[in-house]
Amino acid sequence: MQKRYLIIPLITITVAVLGSLLTSAGMPWYNAELIKPALTPPSWVFPLAWNTIFVLATASALITYDKANDEINFFFFKFHKEPKPVHIIALTFFAANAVLNVFWSFLFFYLQDPQAAFIEMLVLELTLIALHFFTWKISRIASLLLLPYTIWVAFASYLTYLILQLN
Repeated sequence: MQKRYLIIPLITITVAVLGSLLTSAGMPWYNAELIKPALTPPSWVFPLAWNTIFVLATASALITYDKANDEINFFFFKFHKEPKPVHIIALTFFAANAVLNVFWSFLFFYLQDPQAAFIEMLVLELTLIALHFFTWKISRIASLLLLPYTIWVAFASYLTYLILQLN
């Protein structure tokens, strides 16, 4: 079994667990103090959406890595040949996206700062659009697997903006 089939999912699980812990810390504030827009989905939708997104993003990252592997060392990964710049850029955007994903939960739920979270979320959305661009050059399937994530973050950005307006 290849290390990447353990490491990439472990990174995803780490992001999910950290995000969940930070979110849980702020749920009393979110549920009791914030006025939420009518468009806010029921609470059961969020774990369903995020679990789906994390599975699809993991598959996308694995496909992207596999395509690059035929072409350095990148964090914990070793490539057989020198990868093309597009592969390094795409994998860097995956890593940045993981950090930004957790950071949003930190800003919004842990620090209870929707304004900072909204600004950060716009950056997150930009990294996702860039990730689409670079993964599209590597694998259209990898890029399309990220589409639900990009749509969800755009929707969540809109919800965060509405929360800012209401509170």
